[in-house]
Parts: sequence; structure tokens; C-alpha cells
Amino acid sequence: MLSTRTKKIFYRATLLSTITYFVNVSNAIFRYDLQCNTLKNFTTLIYIKLHMIDSVFKRNNVNITGNLNSPDTIIFAHGFGSDQTAWREIAIAFEKRYRLILFDHVGAGEAEESAFSSSKYSSIEAYAFDFIEICTTLDLQSTLFVGHSVGAMVGLLASISVPNLFSKLVLIGASPRYLNDKDYIGGFTQEALDGLYSAMRTDYLGWASGFSQAAMLNRDQPELATAFEKSLRALRPDIALTVARSIFQSDFRNILHQATTEILLIHSRNDIAVPENVANYLNKHIPGSRLANIRAEGHFPHMSAPGEVISLIQQFYKDA
Repeated sequence: MLSTRTKKIFYRATLLSTITYFVNVSNAIFRYDLQCNTLKNFTTLIYIKLHMIDSVFKRNNVNITGNLNSPDTIIFAHGFGSDQTAWREIAIAFEKRYRLILFDHVGAGEAEESAFSSSKYSSIEAYAFDFIEICTTLDLQSTLFVGHSVGAMVGLLASISVPNLFSKLVLIGASPRYLNDKDYIGGFTQEALDGLYSAMRTDYLGWASGFSQAAMLNRDQPELATAFEKSLRALRPDIALTVARSIFQSDFRNILHQATTEILLIHSRNDIAVPENVANYLNKHIPGSRLANIRAEGHFPHMSAPGEVISLIQQFYKDA
């Protein structure tokens, strides 16, 4: 989280860059027109820009940390049931070299709960739209991206929609489809998913306890499952169910070939949500992607084995 002093520094820098941007626009459009109404319009534009920044920051609890003077930025997108704190160990490894941007998806963490709408967020595309808005509000270009699970797919969707946003993507535990389909094994039958939704409706806290242990594994580190269960319990049950449906019923196989950004796929062993063949499918259908199968187990290797994940990310970012 940003300190009050750091936030002031950032907002001051943002204001300066915003003013510079609009000065350039104003000079180009109104070069010979310095009438009062033009200056009034100019002030209005600045106000709109700052209001947009404030609105997006509050909605998604955007936090900027690390080396604020660095020309290189990494933005992190968390997965279902967690929030930006899931990146704590990973972020520490990059904070001296990079400017870091973290946020919470609407409905999770400290994002504005009032911004959640079950109709809007019944589709992952809505989260991708939010994410693109965060990036464009901050004028990000050629940024480095690290995403986990549904957050990874949000980043992939954003990169396809706005190709110049990112220079490289790291996708951890990503899946284009969770439901089995003819020759595709996503890991779940519709019957199994219906049972999951039913368990969430009838006994959400009991479901959270069981799911957290099955997804996290690493029973030699019980504190990890405990932390994930706590994060799941913090979610409003109806929001969790809506988001779970939007994730598990999604299918993005038909757009994978449109990806043009350099991509590293990280897959761990015994992932309850993403079987190994799904990682292989992504690697086969995303042009030029690399796949790293790591020794870590469970769906959250960035939390259970951060050192292994950090090494892969560092090497990927160093490679030309």
C-alpha cells in the first residue's frame, strides 16, 4: 500500500504529466486561440482527467509502489478468491528495479463493492474492460504484465484488444476454458461445476474451507490454505458465485491465435483448476508462447513457491 507521502508524490507527478499532455494538445489545436473560453475548456479537460484517475483508483483500489522513477513498469492481476496482497512475495523481488502497479478486481479485496453488478460482471470481458481502463488512465504502454488464473486471461484479453499496452506477458495458471468439450479436456464436467455452484449457494463458508485446501495444496505450509480461505470468506457469497460462474463457463479458445505479445506460461503440478494438457493447449495455440512446467504444486505457485516463479519472470524479462 502506498504511504500518504508517496501518494502525494504520485498525484503530483500525475497532475504534472496530465497538464503537460493537455498543454501539448491545446497548443496543437488552439495554437492561435487564447480566448477565455478556450482556457475554460482546457481547465475542464484537466478536471475530467483527474476525476477519471480518482474514480478508477477508488473502484479498483489501485496502488503504485516500487521504484517510482523507473521507466519500466510491471502491473499485476490477481486471480479468483484472492486480491493484490497475493503478490506480496513476488513484488518485493522487483520493487527496486521496477515501478509496480497492483489493483483489486471489482468484488475482491478493497475494491469498491458498490461498483459490482451481477449483470455486468457475469462475463470476464467486463474485468478486461476495467483493466484496460486502468492502463489507459495511467497512460501505460509497453508495460510488463504478470497475471494469475482469471487475472492472466484478463491480461491476455487486454493485450489482444490493445496490442501496444504490453511488451511481455507472464500468465500463471491460465485456462481458456475449464469445461470439457469433445476433444478438449478442460478439467471439469458441467455436472461437476453445477455441484460446485450448489455448494457455494447452500454452504459458502464450508465450500470455502474445502476449496481453499484443494486449490492451494502444500500441506506442509498450512498457513497458505488458511490465508486463501480467509480471502474467500471475505468475499460476499453472491459476488463469489457470480464471478465463479463467469470464470468456469468462459471459453476463449477461439481468440488465442490473435495474441501478438511475447508470452510466458507458467504451470505447476497437481493444479486442481488447470490440468497439464490445458497448459499444453495454450502453448500450442498462442503463437510464439513459451511454457515453463515448474516443480511447485497447486494453483498458487506465486504464493507457495515464489522463488521459483521470480526466477522465471526475471529470466523472461531479461531475454531480448
